[in-house]
Amino acid sequence: MLGVASGLLIAILGHAAIVAFVPESIRPIAIAFAAVVIFASLLILVSQGDRRSATLLRVDWFLPQLRRLKANQVRNDRWMGRVLSSCVPSSWRSDHRTKKRGAIRRGLRKIGLTWLASPPRRISQAVCFVAFLALFFYVCWPYSTRPLPPSQVSSGWQFVSIDQATGDIELTGSAIPDWLSTERPENESQLFLSAVELESTGCRLVSLSGDLIRLRPDAQVGDQTLDALLTGTKAWDIADRDPAAWPSHYADNLSGKERVPAELFLVIDPLVSLSTAIASRSWVWSLVCAAVIGIVCVVIPRGFCGYLCPLGTLIDLFDWAVTSRTKRFQVPGDGWWVHTKYYLLAGTLVAATFGVLVSGFVAAIPVLTRGMLFVADPLQSGTLRGWHLVPSMNAGHFLSIALFLGVLCLGFLRPRFWCKYVCPSGAVFSVANLFRVTERKVESSCINCNKCVEICPFDAIKPDFTTRETDCTMCQSCGGVCPTHAIKFVERWNVVELKVENDPPTNETALGRRGFLSLAAGGTAATVGGLTVAGGTKLFGANLDDPNAVRPVRPPGSVPEQEFLEMCIRCGECFKACPNNVLQAEGFLQGLEGLWTPQVVADWAGCESSCNACGQVCPTGAIRALPLEEKRVARMGLAIVNESTCLPYAGREDCDLCVQECNAAGYEAIEYIQVGTESDENGRPIEGTGMLAPVVLADKCVGCGLCQTRCYGINVKEKGLLSHSAIIIEAGEGKEDRLMAGSYIELRRAEQETSSRPNPIVDSPIISKPDEASSSNDDENPFGL
Repeated sequence: MLGVASGLLIAILGHAAIVAFVPESIRPIAIAFAAVVIFASLLILVSQGDRRSATLLRVDWFLPQLRRLKANQVRNDRWMGRVLSSCVPSSWRSDHRTKKRGAIRRGLRKIGLTWLASPPRRISQAVCFVAFLALFFYVCWPYSTRPLPPSQVSSGWQFVSIDQATGDIELTGSAIPDWLSTERPENESQLFLSAVELESTGCRLVSLSGDLIRLRPDAQVGDQTLDALLTGTKAWDIADRDPAAWPSHYADNLSGKERVPAELFLVIDPLVSLSTAIASRSWVWSLVCAAVIGIVCVVIPRGFCGYLCPLGTLIDLFDWAVTSRTKRFQVPGDGWWVHTKYYLLAGTLVAATFGVLVSGFVAAIPVLTRGMLFVADPLQSGTLRGWHLVPSMNAGHFLSIALFLGVLCLGFLRPRFWCKYVCPSGAVFSVANLFRVTERKVESSCINCNKCVEICPFDAIKPDFTTRETDCTMCQSCGGVCPTHAIKFVERWNVVELKVENDPPTNETALGRRGFLSLAAGGTAATVGGLTVAGGTKLFGANLDDPNAVRPVRPPGSVPEQEFLEMCIRCGECFKACPNNVLQAEGFLQGLEGLWTPQVVADWAGCESSCNACGQVCPTGAIRALPLEEKRVARMGLAIVNESTCLPYAGREDCDLCVQECNAAGYEAIEYIQVGTESDENGRPIEGTGMLAPVVLADKCVGCGLCQTRCYGINVKEKGLLSHSAIIIEAGEGKEDRLMAGSYIELRRAEQETSSRPNPIVDSPIISKPDEASSSNDDENPFGL
């Protein structure tokens, strides 16, 4: 009772401290962590009362070996056995009297011994692997998007009257189209009333009689619209969609498919968020997700590695299909490499401390997503869209593919070598195992059969059959093959009927696994390695202090370049979600510092005005998750016209491709200027001479690159008139917006206050209506504006 009372007192004081001192944004994580700590404390207090007390916390879910019951022996099922017994037909269950396997055991045994030993773990792995593939290849696949059909518009309506009581507007028209009906479905009942130069008004259809229509506005009609109605000077249009709405089909498609976040597995890889937060010296939102997984792994030590990690499952499949076919290259299970993951973790964190993010090279999930991006995504795109739409590869691609294949081929040395000895993400959980609540225990009934050692996928069992706690993932495969049921998974303080340790001798010292005598040397090597990588990367990196250094065009919403390089994990998720491969992986343009970071390649494609996917799938906030109304005014760069090659400026021929593309996208950031006009002897311009040439309005241009794409596609590739696009998007000081926080709309408005030129994009009423969108398939208006 004293222990329980103490626990309650600690809980009350802890809750009060959290409410008083912990920020509200992370308060749920703090409460959850405190709950785990209090629970562990209670277990300690209770177990200290009687060191041989009954088990308090049993987390066995393996399928134990089938043993024949004696004549008067009663079957003592664990919780999973009782659940199966209650919901599975008796014909499927095994007979413990005759030791005859049922259909379930026979089926699992055919799939594999590990499936028979621990089916929950294998099912969890399979579900998570399929979920990862679905998120990557389906949710992030942008080409299932279909633009909305053209809006239906009925023109030529004239104002009749306004009902003072209800505010209903009555109009008359000569011809009422078929699509206007009082029987329209509820989800299609929204209509929009508009006129030239006036904001459209959302309405609901009240009645339709003859040539009269009655509409009820959704909100109070604006003053200008009301004046126009009452004066009767305008002809009105009725449309089924807001004619001024910005298209949003790509954004809507992604949000509609995201039942769970597309970057789910990236945000629960703790090394991703931890290293990013250290490198950028800032709060990274995915730390919350990593903390949740960390708290779960207090109860299920290294559960991420054993149950969730899709890279581990892929390695399992590769080992089964490829590396297990030969034993020629296998190395002993005892060598200097057994602690490589700790060295990599230490080196990664040291480099992050000095502002260099290298975890993207070695963290489990970024390695997997980038490998899938460079190996499998071209196959998906080439097969489903056409091989001409697959961008060419650079040296960085081949380096990433080699790294990914190297991770898989480590299985030739030992099965799941990466997971056992190399993975620094796993090392984070190994360190977290020091705070575990449960662990694997072996009872005195152990007969030293060695079956647990043979099946353990993480080399977590010592020669005396006890546990290397920092390596155990609670996969429980060992429990499923133990013939004497000597293995249990209980609270770490349970000491009931345990076998004698170091029998047979393990020859492992108290310092660590296998006599970890190289700790000092390994730690020194990791520190020196981290410092060397950080120094070398900065020395031959982006060189941001040099005004003449290359500045790649980054995705809209990217944070400032220095912070961007410190926060981008190089996972490739934004490339996958980006339609038309606007974003492509940077090679060695900025050395190792910029390798695999996203850059806009406007010669290939321009940024779609209806898409904000890159920010939505970024796991670290290097690309901010912007709503469409924010994204459309966020400047990625500035279009620069090369007057020496631009066809009108050079006097070669008329060309307005860039102007057409910019207007169709709705930005209207390029205007015409007359150039090359000849004069007569009196100085008067000669009619028919000169050409209209494009001039970029810097206050309207957002650097989407659509103009460059069009110029390159027509004048360079199709007609061969130019060797390079005559209009190019450039980034750098004064040409882009890179905010860590805040609104791009407010930034544009602040700029407007100091400028005499109005910005129709910022002033547009759709800024306040982000959910309304339209698009069109019209060749003349491909953006649906």
